[in-house]
Amino acid sequence: MKRVVGYITSAYPDKNFTIDLILAMKEKGCDSIELGIPFSDPVADGPIIEEANVRALERGFKFADVLDISKAVAKEIDTLWMGYFNPFYHRGMERVIKEAKELGVSGFIIPDLPYEEAQSYKELFKDIALIDFVAPTDTKERIAKIVQDAKKFIYLVAYAGITGAGKSEDVSQVVEWIKEYTTTPVYIGFGVNEKTAKKRAQGVDGVIVGSAFIKILLDEDLTNSQKIAKIAELSGKIKEIINS
Repeated sequence: MKRVVGYITSAYPDKNFTIDLILAMKEKGCDSIELGIPFSDPVADGPIIEEANVRALERGFKFADVLDISKAVAKEIDTLWMGYFNPFYHRGMERVIKEAKELGVSGFIIPDLPYEEAQSYKELFKDIALIDFVAPTDTKERIAKIVQDAKKFIYLVAYAGITGAGKSEDVSQVVEWIKEYTTTPVYIGFGVNEKTAKKRAQGVDGVIVGSAFIKILLDEDLTNSQKIAKIAELSGKIKEIINS
């Protein structure tokens, strides 16, 4: 069965909301949560996720919120921390990896840490996954190198650019190359929503959904309960679509 990874911005509008939302998404069939750590310059993210980052920071987001949320949900649903390198670096990589492992977090997604630079931290990630990215622009030779020690899953970027842009590229050749070199599952992200999920999921093992959820999260015409219900329902709908 193909899997759904859901990205959620931590602690917006507050950490208790995030906990309730994640558990509701799990009930509707979401398989993993990518717990986004708000940052002032989220270079890989489009305007929707960037706005959620800004709002969370304006409300006083602290890294302790991520720890509290993870403590509440990581034993209930597979949980990864998605963040930019700067916050992790300033907190201390050894410290933050230790905290993640103690809380039951299964891995890290760090979009601005290139494969080559990540090698110097490889030993620290011995017992926890550091998710590797593959882009449509990567050569076959580079893909072979990136995926050789991949853990948990490979994050296939659907197109060059930022999240939520809705572009489309044929990644079938890239998927073929990845699967030539590894049996690690391949999940595709960027521009995945209820309209694109079926096509995006062809040939891969799962999808990563972010902007489609965060768009609902930012809708001020909805109550918090309505936001939770709509996002959870959408996660279940996408799970159904990619497996139909």
